[in-house]
Amino acid sequence: MKHRIVVLGAGYAGAFAAGNLARRLSPDDTEITVVNAAPDFVERMRLHQLAAGRDLAFRKLADVFAGTGVRLRLARVTGVAPERKTVAVTGEDGDGEVVYDTLLYALGSSAAHHDVPGVPEYAFDVTGQFPALRLRERLAALDGGGTVLVVGEGLTGIETATEFAESRPDLSVALAARGEPGAWLSPRARRHLRRAFDRLGVTVHEDAGIQAVEPTRAIAAHGRSIAADVTVWSAGFAVHPVAAASGLEVAETGQIVVDRTMRSVSHPDVYAAGDCAYAIGENGRPLPMSCASAGYTGMQATAAIIARLTGGEVPVTGLKYYGNHISLGRRDAIFQMVDGDVRAKSWYLGGRTAARLKSGVLRGAGWSIAHPTFGMPKRKHRLAPASDRAGVQAAA
Repeated sequence: MKHRIVVLGAGYAGAFAAGNLARRLSPDDTEITVVNAAPDFVERMRLHQLAAGRDLAFRKLADVFAGTGVRLRLARVTGVAPERKTVAVTGEDGDGEVVYDTLLYALGSSAAHHDVPGVPEYAFDVTGQFPALRLRERLAALDGGGTVLVVGEGLTGIETATEFAESRPDLSVALAARGEPGAWLSPRARRHLRRAFDRLGVTVHEDAGIQAVEPTRAIAAHGRSIAADVTVWSAGFAVHPVAAASGLEVAETGQIVVDRTMRSVSHPDVYAAGDCAYAIGENGRPLPMSCASAGYTGMQATAAIIARLTGGEVPVTGLKYYGNHISLGRRDAIFQMVDGDVRAKSWYLGGRTAARLKSGVLRGAGWSIAHPTFGMPKRKHRLAPASDRAGVQAAA
């Protein structure tokens, strides 16, 4: 019987990992299945652009995996039973189960509501294709102008607020921040960010942690009221509770606790990559939920799975950040270099050059997903006997 590898999720981590596995492992020995709820690959880094009105071309996953040998099952994951090595799913064909020998869990994340009253009922977000399209429709209804409040001073909040302000100058756009937006940036980069806010007309409310969201306003600390026809929630990410409910060891965040090779510390046949992995970086801190983390953890998990199945030595890939790249509309951006402790260095790149660099990053990420097996070694590795796999360890 072939070794069944199941990949849950076809985001940046899952889609590329599935293609990599297909290119490196012999189809005579392995069967690779990707389970994803939506038929398209969603470029999450561009969803704020979609919500603002840009027309983005979505890639069909069936086209992405055509000719790779990867099987695609369009279904939503409802549970994982690691003791039985099964995944419960539901889709157009009804409820069912997918059986695995090796599981790569890469279901990503969604908006973290932090139990703030009114967020589920009244707030919008850009963490998925359908939420972004829902927000796009709501913004289109404000054709005579209106107020939009973006909650969150992180990368997503900054990019969303500046994109909306540039794309829809008829709207009054504001950003609600618990502290100073971009506080982690170098002084020069922070000044660049403030100039961008001023140029685009974004009103910044500092020290305005939102305590509640209502249909036409948000309530900040001390009862402060901020008017908003539309509130966009970008105050962090949360993972799906299915991992915690499955019996896998998870952190307080609900992320799967993994070792240095992205292998579950409680169930050795399960790996995790992307936002749902609680992985420790080279600086000793948990990796943040981000596209960069999806790349690092996806490469490490893939390398570990291939090595252990083929009896090779598990390589260790880098888990180190080099910088933050923040779009400020279509013609401006900030690229901030960081040190090993993820502290901002004095040097940064800004303006049109940084915007072109960010555009290139987005195009490159999209192209790599559309060609998931491109550039990989052409040799298809056969699986080692089961007795030879047990002793494979990570390289020092």
